[in-house]
Amino acid sequence: MTEMPRVALVEDDEDLRVSTAQLLSLGGFAVDAFPAAAPALAAIDSDYPGVVVTDVRMPMMSGIELFQTLRTRDPELPVILVTGHADVPMAVDALHAGAWDFLAKPFDPAALVAAVARAATARALALDNRRLRALASEADESGLVGRSPAIVRLREMIPVLANADIDLLVEGETGTGKELLARLIHRAGKRARHRFLAVACAALPDALLESELFAGVGDGSVVAASRGTLFLDDVDHAQPGLQARLVQLVEERSVRGSPVDIRVIATAAEEARRASDAITPALLYRLAAVRLRMPPLHERREDVPLLFAHLVDLSAARLRRPVPALTQGTRDHLSRHDWPGNVRELAHFADRFVLGLDAEASGATLPPSTAPLPGRVAAFEREAIVEAVLAVGGDAGAAMDRLGLPRKTFYYKVQRHGIDLNALRRRVER
Repeated sequence: MTEMPRVALVEDDEDLRVSTAQLLSLGGFAVDAFPAAAPALAAIDSDYPGVVVTDVRMPMMSGIELFQTLRTRDPELPVILVTGHADVPMAVDALHAGAWDFLAKPFDPAALVAAVARAATARALALDNRRLRALASEADESGLVGRSPAIVRLREMIPVLANADIDLLVEGETGTGKELLARLIHRAGKRARHRFLAVACAALPDALLESELFAGVGDGSVVAASRGTLFLDDVDHAQPGLQARLVQLVEERSVRGSPVDIRVIATAAEEARRASDAITPALLYRLAAVRLRMPPLHERREDVPLLFAHLVDLSAARLRRPVPALTQGTRDHLSRHDWPGNVRELAHFADRFVLGLDAEASGATLPPSTAPLPGRVAAFEREAIVEAVLAVGGDAGAAMDRLGLPRKTFYYKVQRHGIDLNALRRRVER
């Protein structure tokens, strides 16, 4: 059963605290009620799985001071301020400082429930993103990211195979990470101090076999990989002449009569997907002392969010961009898409997400009609703003006129819905 989103309600007026807690409970939230800021601070840490609703005017510590203290603990924790009319300017300043929202007393009960629902959704996404990045960082040590049984098993086999001087055949669809697995096995063993010579078998013409790959010297020669690893990528696409020479090499471990100490790791498409004669039996049975299979993403869907978080971190570092917040639209796309291009396709999507260049990365997708009404209203409002900005070529002023919104209200809603105006302008310029 899905756990109810939590709300920390801080209100010194007992009657109002009880009635507001009841309102939020009926709205589908688990409420932690506090009569003052001090006990709330004692209970709310940086991983609090919910949002905070606090009155502004309270003895000892005000709601503004509570917000400022919580913000130092966790800038992503949504805090909704409940104010009297005299405190609205103060609440607006807090909004600019990062508060999630504010409501003036007497507030509309439906407005409070809707604001909390939006904040709870954002909080769940932020915590999810945080957990994924943490797990991705833990997986960085091996480089093979995932928690599915197949990936866990492959990670366990890396140290076992690293120093075993037997040849390997890694099979799998394109983009699944076959070369990554080969490199990890190479790096984990005694051969890591020597060359990992990668040969693109599909692109190597017969004319270069003797002058380059099987030459007695040269950086592209098998001899250069002595005591290291010879990596044969797409061996099932190798020409007959190359396959014949590879049979001889694997059998004799020599080049032009000189012995070479190499370990061979080859990759190929999955057996069910390649022609029966793509690899000659003589070569296949010599290479396949151990056969490993890299599963496609559609077979390990539980790994997609974790792998995406890892790729986003890499992309952000490479592109020197901040890591964007994970949106519901992106999350839905990750779960719905089949990823026929596997990890390679997911990596390209991570690049577009970091750059703000993908439609799914905008998060402008409406939830299904079965979603709670506040979430559907918020999503509709967000999409209306996004569509207006795109329709007028990224001009915020023209979008305000189109929507009939005052400037202050427009930017308030832009901030509340997490709309990146610069990313929308870049989409228009494409």
